[in-house]
Amino acid sequence: MSMAKLFIPGPTDVSPEILRAQDQPMIGHRSQAFSDLFEHIQSRLRTVLQTDHRVYITASSGSGLQEAAVRNCVGDKLLLCASGAFGERWHAVALSNGAPTDLLATEWGQPLTPDQVEAAMSQADYDTLAVVHNETSTGVENPVGAIIERARGLNPDLVVLVDAVSSAGGVDIPIDEWEIDVLLTSSQKCFALPPGLAFAAVSDRALERAKGVERRGWYFDFILLEKYLLEKKSTPATPAVSLLYALDAQLDRMLAEGMPARYARHQAMAERVRSWADAKFGLYAAEGYRSKTVTTVRKPADFDFAGLTDFLAEHGMVIANGYGKIKGETFRIGHMGEIMPGDVDHLLETIDDFLAAK
Repeated sequence: MSMAKLFIPGPTDVSPEILRAQDQPMIGHRSQAFSDLFEHIQSRLRTVLQTDHRVYITASSGSGLQEAAVRNCVGDKLLLCASGAFGERWHAVALSNGAPTDLLATEWGQPLTPDQVEAAMSQADYDTLAVVHNETSTGVENPVGAIIERARGLNPDLVVLVDAVSSAGGVDIPIDEWEIDVLLTSSQKCFALPPGLAFAAVSDRALERAKGVERRGWYFDFILLEKYLLEKKSTPATPAVSLLYALDAQLDRMLAEGMPARYARHQAMAERVRSWADAKFGLYAAEGYRSKTVTTVRKPADFDFAGLTDFLAEHGMVIANGYGKIKGETFRIGHMGEIMPGDVDHLLETIDDFLAAK
Protein backbone atom coordinates (compact mmCIF):
# COMPACT_ATOMS: atom_id res chain seq x y z
CA MET A 1 0.00 0.00 0.00
CA SER A 2 1.11 3.58 -0.54
CA MET A 3 2.26 5.34 2.61
CA ALA A 4 1.81 8.98 3.56
CA LYS A 5 4.81 11.28 3.85
CA LEU A 6 5.39 12.10 7.51
CA PHE A 7 5.62 15.76 8.51
CA ILE A 8 5.46 14.92 12.22
CA PRO A 9 8.04 15.26 15.02
CA GLY A 10 8.92 11.58 14.62
CA PRO A 11 9.11 8.88 13.59
CA THR A 12 10.32 10.27 10.29
CA ASP A 13 10.33 8.75 6.84
CA VAL A 14 13.08 6.22 6.10
CA SER A 15 14.44 6.04 2.57
CA PRO A 16 13.84 2.77 0.70
CA GLU A 17 17.58 2.06 0.40
CA ILE A 18 18.00 2.35 4.18
CA LEU A 19 15.03 0.07 4.79
CA ARG A 20 16.59 -2.45 2.38
CA ALA A 21 19.88 -2.28 4.29
CA GLN A 22 18.16 -4.17 7.11
CA ASP A 23 17.55 -7.14 4.82
CA GLN A 24 20.84 -8.86 5.57
CA PRO A 25 21.57 -12.16 7.32
CA MET A 26 21.81 -12.20 11.08
CA ILE A 27 25.28 -12.33 12.62
CA GLY A 28 26.21 -13.18 16.18
CA HIS A 29 26.91 -10.17 18.35
CA ARG A 30 30.04 -11.88 19.66
CA SER A 31 31.41 -12.51 16.16
CA GLN A 32 34.26 -10.71 14.42
CA ALA A 33 31.81 -9.60 11.73
CA PHE A 34 29.74 -7.79 14.33
CA SER A 35 32.77 -6.21 15.99
CA ASP A 36 33.90 -4.90 12.61
CA LEU A 37 30.43 -3.46 11.92
CA PHE A 38 30.20 -1.87 15.37
CA GLU A 39 33.68 -0.32 15.12
CA HIS A 40 32.92 1.07 11.66
CA ILE A 41 29.70 2.61 12.97
CA GLN A 42 31.43 4.08 16.03
CA SER A 43 33.96 6.18 14.13
CA ARG A 44 31.40 7.72 11.78
CA LEU A 45 28.84 8.24 14.52
CA ARG A 46 31.42 10.34 16.36
CA THR A 47 31.97 12.35 13.19
CA VAL A 48 28.23 12.95 12.69
CA LEU A 49 27.81 13.97 16.34
CA GLN A 50 30.95 16.18 16.30
CA THR A 51 32.62 14.52 19.26
CA ASP A 52 35.73 12.67 20.31
CA HIS A 53 33.73 11.07 23.13
CA ARG A 54 32.73 7.44 22.94
CA VAL A 55 29.14 6.91 21.72
CA TYR A 56 27.12 4.16 23.38
CA ILE A 57 24.43 2.53 21.27
CA THR A 58 21.44 0.91 22.94
CA ALA A 59 18.39 -0.95 21.72
CA SER A 60 15.89 1.50 23.19
CA SER A 61 14.18 4.80 22.58
CA GLY A 62 15.74 8.07 23.66
CA SER A 63 13.68 7.88 26.85
CA GLY A 64 15.82 4.91 27.86
CA LEU A 65 18.90 7.10 27.71
CA GLN A 66 17.14 9.81 29.72
CA GLU A 67 16.97 7.16 32.42
CA ALA A 68 20.56 6.08 31.78
CA ALA A 69 21.87 9.63 32.14
CA VAL A 70 20.08 10.07 35.46
CA ARG A 71 21.08 6.68 36.87
CA ASN A 72 24.74 7.04 35.93
CA CYS A 73 25.46 10.71 36.48
CA VAL A 74 23.44 12.21 39.32
CA GLY A 75 25.56 12.44 42.45
CA ASP A 76 24.25 14.69 45.24
CA LYS A 77 21.66 16.78 43.40
CA LEU A 78 20.27 17.36 39.88
CA LEU A 79 18.79 20.55 38.47
CA LEU A 80 16.36 19.42 35.74
CA CYS A 81 15.44 22.23 33.34
CA ALA A 82 12.17 21.86 31.40
CA SER A 83 10.51 24.04 28.77
CA GLY A 84 7.79 21.59 27.74
CA ALA A 85 6.41 18.09 27.96
CA PHE A 86 9.61 16.14 27.35
CA GLY A 87 11.64 18.06 29.89
CA GLU A 88 8.82 17.41 32.34
CA ARG A 89 8.93 13.72 31.43
CA TRP A 90 12.68 13.67 32.14
CA HIS A 91 11.89 15.13 35.56
CA ALA A 92 9.41 12.31 36.14
CA VAL A 93 12.09 9.80 35.06
CA ALA A 94 14.53 11.28 37.57
CA LEU A 95 12.03 11.14 40.41
CA SER A 96 11.01 7.58 39.55
CA ASN A 97 14.66 6.56 39.87
CA GLY A 98 14.98 8.20 43.26
CA ALA A 99 17.41 10.86 42.09
CA PRO A 100 17.51 13.99 44.30
CA THR A 101 16.10 16.47 41.79
CA ASP A 102 14.80 20.02 41.59
CA LEU A 103 12.77 21.23 38.62
CA LEU A 104 13.31 24.54 36.86
CA ALA A 105 10.33 24.92 34.52
CA THR A 106 9.62 27.77 32.11
CA GLU A 107 6.28 28.83 30.77
CA TRP A 108 5.49 26.70 27.71
CA GLY A 109 6.57 28.46 24.54
CA GLN A 110 9.38 30.27 26.36
CA PRO A 111 13.02 29.17 26.42
CA LEU A 112 15.22 28.40 29.35
CA THR A 113 17.78 31.19 29.71
CA PRO A 114 21.26 31.38 31.23
CA ASP A 115 19.95 33.91 33.77
CA GLN A 116 17.22 31.53 34.93
CA VAL A 117 19.63 28.62 35.25
CA GLU A 118 22.20 30.74 37.09
CA ALA A 119 19.54 31.95 39.54
CA ALA A 120 18.31 28.41 40.16
CA MET A 121 21.85 27.03 40.62
CA SER A 122 22.62 29.69 43.23
CA GLN A 123 19.87 28.24 45.43
CA ALA A 124 21.49 24.84 46.04
CA ASP A 125 24.68 22.87 45.49
CA TYR A 126 23.93 21.07 42.23
CA ASP A 127 26.48 18.66 40.77
CA THR A 128 24.38 17.73 37.71
CA LEU A 129 22.41 19.79 35.20
CA ALA A 130 19.95 18.38 32.64
CA VAL A 131 18.25 20.24 29.80
CA VAL A 132 16.33 19.37 26.63
CA HIS A 133 17.91 21.05 23.61
CA ASN A 134 14.89 20.87 21.30
CA GLU A 135 11.42 20.60 22.81
CA THR A 136 8.98 19.12 20.28
CA SER A 137 5.86 19.88 22.31
CA THR A 138 6.41 23.63 22.16
CA GLY A 139 8.75 24.03 19.18
CA VAL A 140 11.37 25.72 21.38
CA GLU A 141 15.13 25.30 20.93
CA ASN A 142 16.92 26.15 24.16
CA PRO A 143 20.25 28.06 24.09
CA VAL A 144 22.15 25.12 25.52
CA GLY A 145 25.65 26.37 24.73
CA ALA A 146 25.09 29.65 26.57
CA ILE A 147 23.37 27.88 29.47
CA ILE A 148 26.29 25.48 29.95
CA GLU A 149 28.87 28.27 29.77
CA ARG A 150 27.08 30.19 32.52
CA ALA A 151 26.48 27.09 34.66
CA ARG A 152 30.13 26.01 34.47
CA GLY A 153 31.11 29.45 35.74
CA LEU A 154 29.32 28.50 38.95
CA ASN A 155 30.53 24.89 39.12
CA PRO A 156 33.41 23.81 36.83
CA ASP A 157 32.89 20.16 37.85
CA LEU A 158 29.22 20.15 36.88
CA VAL A 159 28.11 17.12 34.84
CA VAL A 160 25.81 18.33 32.06
CA LEU A 161 23.18 16.10 30.45
CA VAL A 162 21.50 17.15 27.20
CA ASP A 163 18.50 15.55 25.51
CA ALA A 164 18.95 16.16 21.77
CA VAL A 165 16.52 13.45 20.64
CA SER A 166 14.81 15.66 18.08
CA SER A 167 17.79 17.75 16.96
CA ALA A 168 21.06 15.78 16.85
CA GLY A 169 21.96 14.90 13.28
CA GLY A 170 19.98 17.85 11.90
CA VAL A 171 21.13 20.79 14.02
CA ASP A 172 24.67 21.96 14.75
CA ILE A 173 25.47 20.87 18.33
CA PRO A 174 29.24 21.00 18.98
CA ILE A 175 29.30 18.54 21.88
CA ASP A 176 32.95 18.90 22.82
CA GLU A 177 33.09 22.68 22.33
CA TRP A 178 30.03 23.16 24.57
CA GLU A 179 31.44 20.65 27.09
CA ILE A 180 28.35 18.44 27.09
CA ASP A 181 28.99 15.38 29.22
CA VAL A 182 26.10 13.23 28.03
CA LEU A 183 24.28 14.00 24.82
CA LEU A 184 21.49 11.56 24.11
CA THR A 185 19.49 11.07 20.95
CA SER A 186 17.62 8.40 19.05
CA SER A 187 17.28 6.93 15.61
CA GLN A 188 13.81 7.96 14.44
CA LYS A 189 14.17 11.75 14.22
CA CYS A 190 16.92 13.61 12.34
CA PHE A 191 18.81 10.36 11.72
CA ALA A 192 15.82 9.20 9.62
CA LEU A 193 16.04 5.59 10.76
CA PRO A 194 13.37 3.24 12.09
CA PRO A 195 12.69 3.59 15.82
CA GLY A 196 14.60 1.31 18.17
CA LEU A 197 18.14 2.67 18.56
CA ALA A 198 19.43 5.35 20.91
CA PHE A 199 22.87 6.97 21.09
CA ALA A 200 24.72 8.62 23.98
CA ALA A 201 27.94 10.58 23.54
CA VAL A 202 29.57 10.31 26.98
CA SER A 203 32.55 12.31 28.27
CA ASP A 204 35.38 11.11 30.51
CA ARG A 205 33.97 13.33 33.27
CA ALA A 206 30.58 11.61 33.06
CA LEU A 207 32.24 8.20 33.12
CA GLU A 208 34.24 9.15 36.23
CA ARG A 209 31.03 10.31 37.89
CA ALA A 210 29.36 7.00 37.04
CA LYS A 211 32.14 5.06 38.74
CA GLY A 212 31.16 6.66 42.04
CA VAL A 213 27.41 6.17 41.66
CA GLU A 214 25.77 3.12 43.22
CA ARG A 215 22.73 1.38 41.73
CA ARG A 216 23.39 2.36 38.14
CA GLY A 217 21.26 -0.58 37.05
CA TRP A 218 22.55 -3.08 34.52
CA TYR A 219 21.06 -2.51 31.06
CA PHE A 220 22.10 1.16 30.89
CA ASP A 221 25.24 0.98 33.06
CA PHE A 222 27.83 3.24 31.40
CA ILE A 223 30.72 1.36 33.04
CA LEU A 224 29.48 -1.94 31.61
CA LEU A 225 28.81 -0.36 28.20
CA GLU A 226 32.34 1.06 28.22
CA LYS A 227 33.87 -2.32 29.07
CA TYR A 228 32.11 -4.03 26.17
CA LEU A 229 32.86 -1.19 23.75
CA LEU A 230 36.58 -1.28 24.54
CA GLU A 231 37.14 -5.00 24.99
CA LYS A 232 34.67 -6.58 22.58
CA LYS A 233 33.51 -3.76 20.27
CA SER A 234 30.01 -4.86 21.14
CA THR A 235 27.27 -4.35 23.69
CA PRO A 236 26.52 -6.23 26.94
CA ALA A 237 23.02 -7.25 25.81
CA THR A 238 21.92 -8.45 22.38
CA PRO A 239 21.90 -5.47 20.00
CA ALA A 240 19.36 -4.70 17.28
CA VAL A 241 21.50 -6.06 14.46
CA SER A 242 19.13 -5.19 11.60
CA LEU A 243 18.85 -1.60 12.79
CA LEU A 244 22.63 -1.38 12.99
CA TYR A 245 22.86 -2.36 9.33
CA ALA A 246 20.47 0.50 8.61
CA LEU A 247 22.51 2.88 10.77
CA ASP A 248 25.68 1.86 8.97
CA ALA A 249 24.12 2.78 5.62
CA GLN A 250 22.48 5.96 6.90
CA LEU A 251 25.75 7.30 8.32
CA ASP A 252 27.21 7.02 4.82
CA ARG A 253 24.20 8.90 3.46
CA MET A 254 24.47 11.67 6.06
CA LEU A 255 28.21 12.13 5.54
CA ALA A 256 27.76 12.15 1.75
CA GLU A 257 25.32 15.04 2.12
CA GLY A 258 27.79 16.68 4.49
CA MET A 259 26.81 17.74 7.99
CA PRO A 260 27.06 21.52 7.31
CA ALA A 261 24.77 21.03 4.29
CA ARG A 262 22.40 18.93 6.39
CA TYR A 263 22.23 21.65 9.05
CA ALA A 264 21.61 24.29 6.39
CA ARG A 265 18.79 22.23 4.85
CA HIS A 266 17.05 21.87 8.20
CA GLN A 267 17.49 25.59 8.85
CA ALA A 268 16.05 26.51 5.45
CA MET A 269 13.02 24.26 5.89
CA ALA A 270 12.39 25.70 9.34
CA GLU A 271 12.51 29.26 8.03
CA ARG A 272 10.12 28.40 5.21
CA VAL A 273 7.56 26.82 7.56
CA ARG A 274 7.88 29.60 10.13
CA SER A 275 7.35 32.30 7.52
CA TRP A 276 4.26 30.55 6.20
CA ALA A 277 2.84 29.76 9.64
CA ASP A 278 3.40 33.27 10.94
CA ALA A 279 1.47 34.70 8.01
CA LYS A 280 -1.40 32.18 8.15
CA PHE A 281 -1.81 31.38 11.85
CA GLY A 282 0.91 32.46 14.28
CA LEU A 283 3.81 30.73 16.01
CA TYR A 284 3.77 29.29 19.52
CA ALA A 285 7.48 29.41 20.38
CA ALA A 286 9.15 32.68 21.34
CA GLU A 287 10.96 34.47 18.54
CA GLY A 288 14.67 33.76 18.49
CA TYR A 289 14.24 30.36 20.13
CA ARG A 290 12.35 28.42 17.49
CA SER A 291 13.13 24.82 16.63
CA LYS A 292 14.89 23.98 13.38
CA THR A 293 13.20 20.57 13.19
CA VAL A 294 9.56 21.09 14.21
CA THR A 295 7.31 24.14 14.10
CA THR A 296 4.47 24.48 16.61
CA VAL A 297 1.68 26.50 15.01
CA ARG A 298 -1.09 28.31 16.86
CA LYS A 299 -4.58 27.47 15.64
CA PRO A 300 -7.87 29.31 16.17
CA ALA A 301 -10.36 27.58 18.47
CA ASP A 302 -12.77 27.06 15.57
CA PHE A 303 -10.18 25.79 13.10
CA ASP A 304 -11.17 22.52 11.42
CA PHE A 305 -7.98 20.58 12.15
CA ALA A 306 -9.70 17.22 11.64
CA GLY A 307 -10.81 18.39 8.21
CA LEU A 308 -7.26 19.46 7.38
CA THR A 309 -5.77 16.12 8.42
CA ASP A 310 -8.35 14.28 6.30
CA PHE A 311 -7.53 16.52 3.33
CA LEU A 312 -3.80 15.97 3.75
CA ALA A 313 -4.32 12.21 4.08
CA GLU A 314 -6.05 12.23 0.70
CA HIS A 315 -2.90 13.85 -0.68
CA GLY A 316 -0.52 11.43 1.04
CA MET A 317 0.72 13.63 3.88
CA VAL A 318 0.50 13.66 7.69
CA ILE A 319 1.06 16.47 10.19
CA ALA A 320 0.74 16.31 13.99
CA ASN A 321 -1.73 17.68 16.48
CA GLY A 322 -0.52 19.69 19.44
CA TYR A 323 0.95 17.84 22.40
CA GLY A 324 0.05 17.73 26.07
CA LYS A 325 -1.71 20.71 27.56
CA ILE A 326 -1.56 22.72 24.30
CA LYS A 327 -3.09 20.02 22.11
CA GLY A 328 -6.22 22.05 21.44
CA GLU A 329 -4.31 25.28 20.82
CA THR A 330 -1.68 24.15 18.35
CA PHE A 331 -0.63 21.77 15.62
CA ARG A 332 2.89 20.76 14.63
CA ILE A 333 4.77 20.42 11.36
CA GLY A 334 7.94 18.31 11.43
CA HIS A 335 10.71 19.12 8.95
CA MET A 336 13.59 16.81 9.72
CA GLY A 337 15.50 13.79 8.55
CA GLU A 338 15.17 13.12 4.83
CA ILE A 339 12.40 15.68 4.25
CA MET A 340 13.51 18.06 1.49
CA PRO A 341 12.62 21.72 0.86
CA GLY A 342 10.48 20.70 -2.11
CA ASP A 343 8.48 18.37 0.15
CA VAL A 344 7.83 21.27 2.52
CA ASP A 345 6.70 23.49 -0.35
CA HIS A 346 4.27 20.80 -1.51
CA LEU A 347 2.85 20.39 2.00
CA LEU A 348 2.30 24.11 2.52
CA GLU A 349 0.76 24.54 -0.92
CA THR A 350 -1.66 21.70 -0.15
CA ILE A 351 -2.64 23.28 3.17
CA ASP A 352 -3.17 26.57 1.30
CA ASP A 353 -5.54 24.73 -1.05
CA PHE A 354 -7.51 23.51 1.96
CA LEU A 355 -7.67 27.01 3.45
CA ALA A 356 -8.75 28.54 0.14
CA ALA A 357 -11.64 26.09 -0.12
CA LYS A 358 -13.02 27.14 3.28
